[in-house]
Amino acid sequence: MTDDPILSPGFCRDCLAGQPESRTRCRACGSPRLVYHPELYRLTLAHIDCDAFYASIEKRDNPELVDRPVIIGGGKRGVVSTACYLARIYGVRSAMPMFKALEACPQAAVIKPDMEKYARVGRQVRSMMEELTPLVQPLSIDEAFLELRGTERLHHDPPARVLARFAQRVEKEIGITVSVGLSYCKFLAKVASDLQKPRGFSVIGEAEALSFLAPRPVTTIWGVGRAFAATLERDGIRTIGQLQTMEEGDLMRRYGSMGQRLFRLSRGVDDRDVHLNDAAKSVSAETTFFDDISHYEELVTHLRALSEKVAWRLKRSGIAGQTVVLKLKTADFKGRTRNRRLDDPTQLADRIFRIGLSLLEKETDGTRFRLIGIGVTDLQDQTLADPPDLVDEQAKRRAAAEAAMDELRHKFGKASVQTGYTFPSKNRPGDP
Repeated sequence: MTDDPILSPGFCRDCLAGQPESRTRCRACGSPRLVYHPELYRLTLAHIDCDAFYASIEKRDNPELVDRPVIIGGGKRGVVSTACYLARIYGVRSAMPMFKALEACPQAAVIKPDMEKYARVGRQVRSMMEELTPLVQPLSIDEAFLELRGTERLHHDPPARVLARFAQRVEKEIGITVSVGLSYCKFLAKVASDLQKPRGFSVIGEAEALSFLAPRPVTTIWGVGRAFAATLERDGIRTIGQLQTMEEGDLMRRYGSMGQRLFRLSRGVDDRDVHLNDAAKSVSAETTFFDDISHYEELVTHLRALSEKVAWRLKRSGIAGQTVVLKLKTADFKGRTRNRRLDDPTQLADRIFRIGLSLLEKETDGTRFRLIGIGVTDLQDQTLADPPDLVDEQAKRRAAAEAAMDELRHKFGKASVQTGYTFPSKNRPGDP
């Protein structure tokens, strides 16, 4: 049989030899790590995710940890940043309080995060991705989307085999492993990369999208967290297959803009392109005062106006940020920067402002400031932003009110609607 990948129904992920579909082990090397799929050589959009990234790096650097459960986190009062797969067997999960993680897995080695080291390794992996295609869209330090359409002539191989070779290279040269999801759209590529972790390579084709999704829980869809899933369950909706039987208008009447997302993604419809977002690392706005300010109320007025600017820029760009950053500069030009990471990315002025407000409260001790700024980092796609699983009903109402204000500003200009925080005041030294 020919080894031409176009004529072979599959290939071996270890030696890349072409495989007849009937085999369960590679005819050349005996490996069971074979991949078959009818659309294998037509799909070009991939999601690559490093496996238990922080923990894998620590195990790489300390061989004594290889066979031990490893938890990366910050002390007994902190939370789990990540856990290796051995620790996950005991029930340890990311964002779990550290004391609960140690109750579940007391024998685990706990290591304080070394973000500088992790970022360095992340840049190595990113550099290798960029050798495959110029269209690399990072989602975080350890995962990214890649579009490999049109790269066959460059690599003399279809994308599926290029990705398998990439995974081998990362493992050999960097010493960690990755999982690959290959599909025709972002949503399903990301779902696929999580199917066979660690060292996974999963393919979801267009022809099987509906049947693949139908039995899966609604939480498979981006933005459907536990609270929103509970809302859907109260309405009798537990699986994606149930969503597939519903009309778009009905879903939108029930769940607003999220209803449209449910309708489209439940059918495997996701037309977002892979785009470069490296140029923007953050979105922010700041203002320097004509006279220094120490009064909390005056600082709050500026903070709200700046939060609205940041939110407007995020919405216009179709992105969201997961870490809110407050910037202050004192009268003697000393800078202060405070930040807080959110559970989910946001592009809402209300959330940015309220987090900024909580950070500002700790800084207003009579100090006079000459500058204030607010912004977000950890930029991500807007589809991940502000899932409707907020416990606070008032927060839901504020989000709806903000959407209504956005619509009015779109029609009549940004100055057409103001909140109570941003009304002009004769006591204020100047608008931001």
